[in-house]
Amino acid sequence: MMSRGTRAMVFVLAMVLLTVRGQHSEARVTIENGVKSMVYLSPKIMQHPGSVSNKFYYDIEFPKGHIAIKSFNAEVVDETGSPVSLQETYLHHWVAVRYYQRKGVKNIKYNGNLGFHQSEYIIAGNDGVCNHGLSQFFGLGSETRKTSTYVPDPYGIEVGNPLEVPVGYEEKWLFNIHAIDTRGAVDVMGCTECRCKLYNVTYDEYGRPLNPNYKGGLFCCYDGTQCKVTNELESVTRNLYLKYTVKWVDWSESIVPVKVFIFDVTDTWQKTGIHDCLIEYKVEQSTTTNDYTSTRRSSVSFPSAGDVVYGAAHLHSGGIGSALYGEDGRIICSSKPIYGEGNSAGDEAGYIVGMTTCYPEPGSVKITEGEILTLESNYSSEKSHTGVMGLFYILVADSSLTMNHHVQIREETIVPVFVWGLAAFGLAILAAVVVAYRSRKRNEDGYMSIAT
Repeated sequence: MMSRGTRAMVFVLAMVLLTVRGQHSEARVTIENGVKSMVYLSPKIMQHPGSVSNKFYYDIEFPKGHIAIKSFNAEVVDETGSPVSLQETYLHHWVAVRYYQRKGVKNIKYNGNLGFHQSEYIIAGNDGVCNHGLSQFFGLGSETRKTSTYVPDPYGIEVGNPLEVPVGYEEKWLFNIHAIDTRGAVDVMGCTECRCKLYNVTYDEYGRPLNPNYKGGLFCCYDGTQCKVTNELESVTRNLYLKYTVKWVDWSESIVPVKVFIFDVTDTWQKTGIHDCLIEYKVEQSTTTNDYTSTRRSSVSFPSAGDVVYGAAHLHSGGIGSALYGEDGRIICSSKPIYGEGNSAGDEAGYIVGMTTCYPEPGSVKITEGEILTLESNYSSEKSHTGVMGLFYILVADSSLTMNHHVQIREETIVPVFVWGLAAFGLAILAAVVVAYRSRKRNEDGYMSIAT
């Protein structure tokens, strides 16, 4: 029989464990119209003015079992659970990657790379098309609060299927979260674009010297780097979290599985025959005064066939819009940025706070196997931009599986709330976007410009 002192110690330990647990799962599973929902918190992200956190967090909390994901939404919050403005912490990107870990192996820690060249860990990535670096199932950036991720009925992203897990392994999920603290930064937008001179960086995170022509991007704002801030600023450290909400249903034969495809406008396939996706690129400042649009395109051969269920682009500040075209020049999906106009979280002036999405009528947008698709990304070139991205996500379902299913489009609408007023640093970018938003026109190559 335990003594009173021992019982007290056990009680205190139990309370500590409950407290620690409470910092992760924010609530229990809720069910609405058959859809389950759970809110989680990532491990804490420690930041101080100008600091960069770009870590991998393994074995994150995630729904268990054989399920169909219906949506995956996220935002940065502080220790009180309050949303954090992009004007204070810029969410460069977050991605969620599925992987298989050999049973009995201890969880790996961040070591500068994914470390999946070992037999203990296997990446269970999406269906393409990039060979490396874009294996996530879910992921967005500053636009995360106002970009719908809902997968309409009867579709779902299938995960947790025990038949797909290699023998001796178990399915797990990881986060890569890239957050930049811009409080007191001497050049806020320069920090978010990872301009090397602001970080005083000439070597990458592996100690390799950077090309002198590389002016900014991921190689200059890796984990632990510091962007330049004003000298008089008090260094206040705080803990943040990525709050993520997953909605799902238990798997059943009535669900039509969809495949996740991610395209990158820097893909080299058209020139090399290899899907070497560079992920980022630079937009040069325009030397003319009558056109401030920088357009970049890439073409790839689509590896399978099916119906497009959903589509959305990922762009950085200065982005005008993006579109995915079929081989005949038809628009498969176009996606445009929603810019904030105020100071509140989710409406930050000068930042992309959402992206428009595509939910085609079922069966109305088809892609054939081997069809050459062209991705176009447009940015304002009134000023130069470093480290920009041009990604495009689509969900594709097997056409034959959809035919006998009753289809009900149930999209989660994320409505932007606009607050009048502009932050000074965002004015130039917004002005550039207004200039670039002009009437539709056809380019010489037959593609419709999405810079409208």
